[in-house]
Amino acid sequence: MAYIAGLDIGSALSKAVIMRNGTLISSSIRPTEGNFVRAAEHVLADALQKAQLAQTDIERIGACGLGVAFIAHPFTKITEISCQSRGTHSVLPTVRTLIEIGNQSSRVIKVTPKGKVADCLVSDKCAAGSGRILQIIARVLGVSIEDLGPLSAKSTHPAKFTTGCAVFLETEAISRVAEGTAKEDIIAGLHRTLAAKIAAMAHRMGVEEDCAMTGGGAVDSGLVKIMEAEIGKKILAPQEPFITAAIGAALIVAEK
Repeated sequence: MAYIAGLDIGSALSKAVIMRNGTLISSSIRPTEGNFVRAAEHVLADALQKAQLAQTDIERIGACGLGVAFIAHPFTKITEISCQSRGTHSVLPTVRTLIEIGNQSSRVIKVTPKGKVADCLVSDKCAAGSGRILQIIARVLGVSIEDLGPLSAKSTHPAKFTTGCAVFLETEAISRVAEGTAKEDIIAGLHRTLAAKIAAMAHRMGVEEDCAMTGGGAVDSGLVKIMEAEIGKKILAPQEPFITAAIGAALIVAEK
């Protein structure tokens, strides 16, 4: 069977995978940086280079994401939730509830035993309900995204946030800093606010085990821990939580 490419061109990150016979050959993740055309071209070229392949070696391309229309090569467009569901199922077959925390929104997806979408809830287009708020607060506090989880774990008195709006959350965080609130308490408070919003969605749909998380939230250990407490379930995470949709795109298009 020929090589298949899967692309997920998102607002913050662009991802590409090369697969053959259902096996991952290579992958690439690059910042989109507001240029979908360049990001799509570069991330695919990087994945091809890692696989030591040329564009002509690729038989089909499956793609999803906000910038999917800017892909220069012929491709098959697939919905993001279908790609996330199938891609996560391929690496974690027991998952029945998938929580995806993306840059623009969060989704709770109910996954069938065959990796298809049984149901889905999507947060409103507000940064307060997505991974974007984590980036905003990291910038306000002058810490890296990677430090959020370890810092949150040190918290003894999580700060309380009274708003569900990203703009006001940022303003509240700045006020907490001015008041002398510890960074770890601000982060833990933010984690609780985000986790509560997403857990409410999950409970509305009904959480079935096993449960997994993908996207930027999956690499934030503090958020994962608080989400587990909110939904009362252990949360699994793929080894590469950013590329699950790209994997799903490749697997789905390979069957068409």
